[in-house]
Parts: sequence; C-alpha cells; structure tokens
Amino acid sequence: MASERIMLSRVHLSGTEQKYIDEAFADDWVVPLGPHVDRFEHRLENYLDAPAVVALSAGTAAIHLGLVLLGVSRGDEVICQSMTFAASCNPIVYQGASPVFVDSEPETMNMDPDMLERAIVERYRITGRYPKAIIPVDLYGMPARLKEIIEIADSYGIPVLEDAAEALGSKFDGQMCGTFGAFGALSFNGNKIITTSGGGALVCHDQSTAGRVKFYATQAREDRPYYYHETIGYNYRLSNISAAIGCGQMDVLEQRINRRREIRDLYDALLTDCSEVTVQSNPDSRFQSNFWLTTIAIDNRSGKSPEMLRQYLAEDNIESRRLWRPMHMQPVFADAPYYGGNVSERLFDQGLCLPSGSSLRDSDIIRVAERIKEFFRQ
Repeated sequence: MASERIMLSRVHLSGTEQKYIDEAFADDWVVPLGPHVDRFEHRLENYLDAPAVVALSAGTAAIHLGLVLLGVSRGDEVICQSMTFAASCNPIVYQGASPVFVDSEPETMNMDPDMLERAIVERYRITGRYPKAIIPVDLYGMPARLKEIIEIADSYGIPVLEDAAEALGSKFDGQMCGTFGAFGALSFNGNKIITTSGGGALVCHDQSTAGRVKFYATQAREDRPYYYHETIGYNYRLSNISAAIGCGQMDVLEQRINRRREIRDLYDALLTDCSEVTVQSNPDSRFQSNFWLTTIAIDNRSGKSPEMLRQYLAEDNIESRRLWRPMHMQPVFADAPYYGGNVSERLFDQGLCLPSGSSLRDSDIIRVAERIKEFFRQ
C-alpha cells in the first residue's frame, strides 16, 4: 500500500473563505473589481504598515508594473538576483530592457551587496549609464540584506523593486519585507503563505503612485465618458472573488507563518544528528524569515546529491524540490552579463526544498526527516 502523499506546499484554507465568497455572490460582486478587493488591499496595508497596496492578478504582474512605473524601457539595464524564479526577471524583458545578473551570498542565498556594487560600477564603465533599477529577492522567505542593498542603490540613484513574492510576514531589522525600496512585489499563488488562488500585489509608498498602478492595471483608460487611451495598459487587477478568498486567508495569516516557522524548527531538531545536512536558519537577529519553504544544504563530501535525495523521497510519495537554478545558467539568458563567483551555482548543486506546508502534521515532518536520515545511512 502506497504511503500517504506529503506535498511540498499545498493550499491551506481557513474555513472563512466561503463566507466572503458568499457575500460577493449575494451582492452580485462577481465582476473583476468590487468591495472585497478594497477590503483585501486595506488589510494588507494594515498588516504591512504600508501606505498603499494594489491587488493584482499575479506576482509577475506586480513586478512588471513596478518596472513600468520606474520608467524601465527599451535599451535600459536592470540588475536582478540570479538565484531566483524566472518571474523575477522575465518582466525586465517584457519592457524591452536587458537583465544583468548578480551572484548570491551564502547565508541568505540572496543578492550579494558587494557583487551588486561591482555590477553597478562595471555597467557604468561599459555603457556610460547606470542600471535603471535593481531587483533583490527574499528567497524562500529569507530577507535579503536589504538595508545594505538600499544604501548602495541610493548612493548611485538607482531605485529598488523588492521581490518579496515568497516573503509575506518576513521582517528585516523589524521592518516588513515588501516595504523596502520604491516598490515591493507580493505573490498569492496557490503554494504561498496565503493564496487568492492566483494573484499578487504591489506595495507602494503613497496613494498617488498606487493610483497610477491601478490606472496601468486597468488598460490605462483615461478619465473620459468613452474609451480613450494615451498609453499602453494591462489587464492586471485581481478579481473580487479572488480577493474574497484572500480576505479569508488573511484571517489566519499569522497562524500560517507561525506554523511554517515551527516546521523549520522541527526539521532542524530532527536532523541535528545528520551531519551531512544543514537546515537554513536566520543569519542573525535582524533576519526573521517566514520560512515559506524550509531548505537544506547537503555536504557534497557525502558523495550524495540533492537530486538523489529528491528521488529517494519521491519513492516514499514525498514531494521535494531542487532550489531555483540560477538565471545566468538558463539558456534563455545565456548572453546576459553576470557578476559574481560560483556561490549561487554551489547553492543550487547542494540545496533542496523540503515539504513545508502549514497543513502538515508533526508526524509528516518526522516521516520526512527519518527518510532523509535513512538515505544517508545507506
């Protein structure tokens, strides 16, 4: 008999989503916008202590509109963390601009501030222009060294668009991730801390800017009694039904974050006697990851690899996932400039994401940990 399936990060409903959805149907708010969108945005603003949040159809849409508002266009360059999901950098290309990739530093797996400054200086030497924007990522919920990155960016007059898609509820030095820089992007995809089925949001620093984001997200229609367009717009707003799901998810956000952190701590305790494995932790007290996914690094002196472990877990019906393959290693970006050494490549070669969904039981985590230890005993 097959073992019960343990998934990487499945949807975990609160039980109140249906109440909000029923409200939307009762009032005929099944159109793209409605009161639940406003409510969801306000709840996010209050939670993040942010002046303005615009709910959108995806985290990718949030990054794209952030770049639009920053004026990124054809011929520009945008610096992006190499070790990330493709959605962090694809919108750069949507705008006709070119990505410049930067290596990670090992503790957070995020953008190396030293390599960032090296890239800025070198791109100016080569092109005579500074990059138009910088996109650091809070990978797997772990904050980047955001204040160092912001300080470097500010010294060259380059705006930062923080990709906090995986980091809702994470903090750096007491400040919520997603609120650093000019904009912050969030994701509510089905596997995130909370979900709206699909969806995302762009965190803005004032309501005026948020109004411009909403303008571009609703096809850039000018304020006239007929459809009139002076610029290209997009169909990027979150639907009212999806926002209703988000309202239900906000009811349990802190519980979901606390459970993800408990899961990481349990893995750490269970694997402490497995010398071949290191569970990622907060580097110091400034970092408060939500631990959206618990990641481990495998000592390559063991002669075993993350892929071998992934397959071994899969044989017991346990889903795990390799770390993001760095963007400078992707064929589609083979010609993009890259600054750094081999840190992100080494992290990819050594790392694995473990099942981390907040609906998992302690017994599930124990089963995963025992399977990992069994793998290394072979």
